[in-house]
Amino acid sequence: MSGIKKVVLAYSGGLDTSIILKWLKDKYGCEVVTFTADIGQGEEVEPARAKAQAMGVKEIYIDDLREEYARDFVFPMFRANTLYEGEYLLGTSIARPLIAKRLIEIANETGADAISHGATGKGNDQVRFELGAYALKPDVKVIAPWREWDLTSREKLMAYAEQHNIPVDFAKKGKKSPYSMDANLLHISYEGGVLEDPWCEPEEDMWRWSVSPEKAPDTPAYVELTYRKGDIVAIDGQAMSPAQVMAHLNTVAGANGIGRADIVENRYVGMKSRGAYETPAGTVMLKGHRAIESLTLDREVAHLKDELMPRYASLIYNGYWWSPERKMLQAMIDASQEHVNGVVRLKLYKGNVIVAGRKSENDSLFDANIATFEDDAGAYNQKDAEGFIKLNALRMRIAAKRGR
Repeated sequence: MSGIKKVVLAYSGGLDTSIILKWLKDKYGCEVVTFTADIGQGEEVEPARAKAQAMGVKEIYIDDLREEYARDFVFPMFRANTLYEGEYLLGTSIARPLIAKRLIEIANETGADAISHGATGKGNDQVRFELGAYALKPDVKVIAPWREWDLTSREKLMAYAEQHNIPVDFAKKGKKSPYSMDANLLHISYEGGVLEDPWCEPEEDMWRWSVSPEKAPDTPAYVELTYRKGDIVAIDGQAMSPAQVMAHLNTVAGANGIGRADIVENRYVGMKSRGAYETPAGTVMLKGHRAIESLTLDREVAHLKDELMPRYASLIYNGYWWSPERKMLQAMIDASQEHVNGVVRLKLYKGNVIVAGRKSENDSLFDANIATFEDDAGAYNQKDAEGFIKLNALRMRIAAKRGR
């Protein structure tokens, strides 16, 4: 790849991306712009500025994207009740299109020729970053060092860091972290270590955001979620922004042992991988949203959403957030949420999220006068069911007469 004069690097300040920063300068003789995003990972991002400055970076972007992440990515995804392969709440996947978007914006602002990231050639993130980048800037050049260099082991990375005087945290020097972790406001993921054996149970001291269900309080906690057009706008009557909603639910749900998942998933690049995830807020949000939809959505609309959800989930998992088909599905999903308004009361108890009540003053389609087992005063004519059943049985009765 020739003619590269300036590159925008997705920079965490950690060892890998610090090595990439130096490698880009040496390999391409280019200027590097660093971009560090705060998407709620729970760690300070400002130290990345000092590290970048120490390595001679002149243009440094450190952005607080928590509200944009929650409002424009996580909340729209939860309107669809999204689960990948029935279990994964897509905490890593949904963060990547935002990072790709910001990389391209910075490239345009700074006149950069290319962007770069630290995703490996084995994972999904390289696909997500690059599909997003190409969708937003078709002619952008992408540099993926893990697909180019020969620094294929931690030992080689450490040797490169020592050779080029790249700062390394002394406590971590020469010591392999047992897990590869990625965190944001929606979740924290764990891979590697003992998790590479699908038979091994995750170690209890691995988890960061939640207590074990066994150690959770013996008294349940209750939360009331207020919904407006499918989004949570208040908790226990207190108005909150999307990011505030997620931070609050992470705390209260994690304290009650909620949100742990142990999954073997199918990566887009073809392999199976085992990962453990903590998604306290997301687990509560999914349960609450389905509860309010059960009260306010038309049956066929709800069923159609459920049919389309796996396709929508795959699009996000595989990196197609910015694709025309995802945008089309999102428009349909958002339209379905016009009357998804009301309050859901949830009981959080030892790893369980239990619906304790739901109500919607103006948008509920539940009619107690019709559904009652008591005298319905003629609101529903039970005799109508006979013809309904016979018409729906007609094709089966004809087939049975023919011996089929």
